[in-house]
Amino acid sequence: MGKALDHLLDILDLERIDADIFRGRNETSEWFRLFGGQVAAQALCAAQRTVEEHRVHSLHGYFLRGGDPKVPVTYTVDRIRDGRSFTTRRVVALQNGRAIFNTSISFHGQEDGFEHQDPMPEVADPETLPTWADRAEALKGKIPEERREWLLRERAIDTRSGLPQGMFSAEPSTEPNPVWIRANGDVPDDPDIHAQLVTYASDIAFVDNMYRPHRRKDSPGVMLASLDHALWFHRPVRVDDWVLFHQDSPSAFGARGFARGAMFDRGGTHLASVAQEGVMRELDPEKSGRG
Repeated sequence: MGKALDHLLDILDLERIDADIFRGRNETSEWFRLFGGQVAAQALCAAQRTVEEHRVHSLHGYFLRGGDPKVPVTYTVDRIRDGRSFTTRRVVALQNGRAIFNTSISFHGQEDGFEHQDPMPEVADPETLPTWADRAEALKGKIPEERREWLLRERAIDTRSGLPQGMFSAEPSTEPNPVWIRANGDVPDDPDIHAQLVTYASDIAFVDNMYRPHRRKDSPGVMLASLDHALWFHRPVRVDDWVLFHQDSPSAFGARGFARGAMFDRGGTHLASVAQEGVMRELDPEKSGRG
């Protein structure tokens, strides 16, 4: 195990082509657009390469266009501010001269201060839950042959949940969605890399939470796409051990849905928070070829 993670770590290691310009390669994908988590993680890496001492504490990004998996992404970094306590960077991801993602990223130096947090929800331990491979193997006979390789391939991030995720269920649910995440292999002992992997993992099926209350077996399908993504690092995060990503969707209206999540380590420490808005449209049965 670990080849998928090694590949992800490799593509997160951006090529520097000028002082504040970087180029990133893409994950191998059969999908028609880039995974947003990859783009956000690479944008964070580009910003980190221009900051010497401070660590990321927040990222606020907008997905502007669907990225093409066949085209490398160029990242330009604007050094907005270098402060004593806080440093700010703006990063634009480009393909073919057009912006596909825009983000502001803030970095903070280490300081002592007040502390409090809400308790971690009570959930089942990850070792007691089915793996992605378990669910995929049980479902593979119902998946079109052209998608089976993608379904069954090794994942860079191990995800486990007591609830069927995304494509594994057509049952509606308004319950919170507790998902355990962990890197599927060895991770270098570098806090910047752990932050990149958390950013990547924070977008895995996160938009699906918006549609979970509206699932139905006779649906012709739904178009889901992330519009924006925000991530706050409250405390240092490591993904070489299990992290609980507790998710829900408190609102949807006007073809837009909202999802939020909180990350905790196994000891119950609140590590990070995530929020996202996405567009959500049910497909026309006649145009989708179903119904």
